[in-house]
Amino acid sequence: MQIVLYLVYLFASVLFILGIKRLGSPKTARQGNFLSALGMFLAIVVTLFDKEVISFEYIIIGLVVGSLIGGILAIKVPMTGMPQMVGLLNGFGGGASALVAFAEYFKELNTGMSFEISTLVTIVLSVLIGSITFTGSLIAFGKLQELITGKVVKYPLQNPINILLFLVVIVAGVLVVIDPSRTDLLYVIGGISLILGVLLVLPIGGADMPVAVSLLNSYSGIAASMTGFVLGNNMLIIAGALVGASGIILTMIMCKGMNRSLMNVVLGGWEDAGSGGSGEGGLQGTAKSVDAEELAMLLDSAQNVVIVPGYGMAVAQAQHAVRDLTNILEKKRINVRFAIHPVAGRMPGHMNVLLAEAQVSYDKLFALEDINDDFPNVDIAIVVGANDVVNPAARHDKNSPIYGMPILNVDYAKTVIVNKRSMNVGYAGIQNELFFYPNTLMYFGSAKEAINKLNNELKEL
Repeated sequence: MQIVLYLVYLFASVLFILGIKRLGSPKTARQGNFLSALGMFLAIVVTLFDKEVISFEYIIIGLVVGSLIGGILAIKVPMTGMPQMVGLLNGFGGGASALVAFAEYFKELNTGMSFEISTLVTIVLSVLIGSITFTGSLIAFGKLQELITGKVVKYPLQNPINILLFLVVIVAGVLVVIDPSRTDLLYVIGGISLILGVLLVLPIGGADMPVAVSLLNSYSGIAASMTGFVLGNNMLIIAGALVGASGIILTMIMCKGMNRSLMNVVLGGWEDAGSGGSGEGGLQGTAKSVDAEELAMLLDSAQNVVIVPGYGMAVAQAQHAVRDLTNILEKKRINVRFAIHPVAGRMPGHMNVLLAEAQVSYDKLFALEDINDDFPNVDIAIVVGANDVVNPAARHDKNSPIYGMPILNVDYAKTVIVNKRSMNVGYAGIQNELFFYPNTLMYFGSAKEAINKLNNELKEL
């Protein structure tokens, strides 16, 4: 039976690896998701036949209840709410790991078994990382759901307090390893870790949520891997390590997309980020606006159009209207493509997910590095709800907080249309130079309503 168990675990591990590999492309992402889910299902089923499992009734109840909740969430949660759902799932994973570590600790303590040092170390790490992931993910969910302010929240002695709390946890962890009977210290570790999760994520601004969600995802994987060591379960170790490693890699890719260090994001982002700013800095001038009728006539004479989606498109749930715009333009034999910035939205791949849900063809989606050099050949670039990721100040203004961040070169297009509700600044708290460029026209209005109005005008031409 143990041989069968290990073989199924090995097969499930291969499915996880293949699943992650298939997630590398939008065309194969659904298949990758299925392979990973199948691997986890097989791992759960075969674990139930492990001779150490005795509470089948509770496990089956947990499977049924958990599957129902997961199924309902998957069906009911709209694509625009996917970042919040991912945040919650990260938190649940971390919380589960911490609870399992607590359970294993008390099991061995009550049975009088002698603790191995490696087991105690992994229990402490699982409680620490799992608890931080749980509360940190809840804060991320609150920010994404706008239950908590999306601005950077700073408080006096922020970093020294965090360091002090972390040192207390380390000292308590060492004492637990020395004296395993100190249950009070394990509770202290869990309690302080829950507080640290709040304090570490609260200062992260809403625009940095793609990095925060990716990092928390990595934490949940590391916590699961630590729990695997606690239980001696190879499947948990492998799966957790895969999630942890891929999450860290993705986090670094996201940071590179903003040309910022991970510490800069974790410690609260740009100095004035999310404060609303004064709108000062960069090129100033008079922005020119355009209405739907005028814009429709401009588009009708274009040959190459690039659409740049941003968080504003997600907030307005305008992805279907944007898809309709694409279909209308293509019927007029106009070439339409989408330029996706790596940190657009509120989770990794947010824009890709929304556009895929709206049935926009995968081959129309281009990453920054694949389309940036072609903007001089673009007749019209339409920016829908994006701001800092298209601000030219990132290229030349050394005093700008976004200086050095790779941006989409929409200003190189012959004409730029920026759809925004107002002239408000973006997350970095600075005015967007692009608004005042001679080739830029502002198309004001909520993305969904504005694009639908534009679609109606195009149909009449």
